[in-house]
Amino acid sequence: MSTKILHIVAGEFNGGAARGAYWLHRGLLEKGVESKMIIQNNDGNDPTVASIGKSKFQKLSVLLRMAMDRFPAEFYRNRERSIFSTGISGFDIRKYSEYQWADIIHLHWINNGMINVKLLKEIDKPIVWTMRDMWPMTGGCHYAMECKGYENKCGHCPRLKSQRNYDLSRYVLNRKKRYYPENLHLVAISSWLAECAKNSYLLNGHNIDIIPNAVDTKDFFPIDKKISRDIMGLPEDKKIILAGATNINDKYKGFKKFKDSIKYLDKKYLFLFFGRANTEELDRLHIDYKALGFLGDSISLRLAYSAADVFVAPSIQEAFGKTIIEAMACDTPVVAFNATGPKDIVEHKQTGYLAEPFDSKDLARGIKWVLEDNKRWDKLSQRSRQKVENEFSIRIIAEKYVELYKDILK
Repeated sequence: MSTKILHIVAGEFNGGAARGAYWLHRGLLEKGVESKMIIQNNDGNDPTVASIGKSKFQKLSVLLRMAMDRFPAEFYRNRERSIFSTGISGFDIRKYSEYQWADIIHLHWINNGMINVKLLKEIDKPIVWTMRDMWPMTGGCHYAMECKGYENKCGHCPRLKSQRNYDLSRYVLNRKKRYYPENLHLVAISSWLAECAKNSYLLNGHNIDIIPNAVDTKDFFPIDKKISRDIMGLPEDKKIILAGATNINDKYKGFKKFKDSIKYLDKKYLFLFFGRANTEELDRLHIDYKALGFLGDSISLRLAYSAADVFVAPSIQEAFGKTIIEAMACDTPVVAFNATGPKDIVEHKQTGYLAEPFDSKDLARGIKWVLEDNKRWDKLSQRSRQKVENEFSIRIIAEKYVELYKDILK
């Protein structure tokens, strides 16, 4: 296939969206597809990846645009302190030689001052946009939680604690409506996200493909439990329950539900956490635990997943569940709620356990069910790795995107 694909993604490679985009990029290259990437911050030396923030001046420019994107929300002093993106600032990717080279522009997570929504109307090439959260359909939030404002023009935004119909969320949504182009090909990474998009004011009527995230099975594979625990200084004689995310205190990650489930579990387990966690809060749980902090590289994550007996993903809303397929690729069964993105990944009692949404007691029941029978665990573990290889490997997902690109350029 001679089509040239340019991926655009904000952040840096220790972020979930950027890593997912990079794995797809690598998968396309392995299939012989011409693929390049522009990312906000990258200190690596991959010649196929261009970084906007290379020099000191460029890095300052990245920070400035990030601040500009977030600034309007500062006027809402009582707002929730979760990320709220406006899409009012960004870089003109058309000035880059990679843009001139490309046949298709493939957008991923474009926030934090990466792309000004207004630019989308001016891109003169087909656009594929992989939606990695709800932001493409909302007035600024990345997960709407219980709010359905995105289905009806937003306004009176609970995230901003706004009392007006015409507020920042309405402005952002109207601006998207004005500047979203016709040559936009949307991809949802889960059936739940696609359903949300189809019900939204902005994207209702658009054709939306569903292509899940990929995981690099060369980066994520099982390491012998004894070896992984020895390296991480973990006991061999305890069942280990792992939980984690970049920031496990994000409301939509459901950590409160997991904490509530712990009271239904025996104290014999060791709890392992990765990501930004509040250790004072963990101390109050009176459990045997170890906090690993933020794990930004695949090796550390692979060791943590391999050391664990079960991975718990208690998200209330999750576009997909990248950590779930990473854990499963390392032979670790997963317990999650039977809702949003995770329900597309975990097969109930085949690769883990899907608890009733959002029942902490059933979450605990699922954890015990996975851990209490060693023969059962062996089957769950084996099936977990098989499912990832068959459905979420880079090769499988790259093939699905190749077919999409072909259809677009017919």
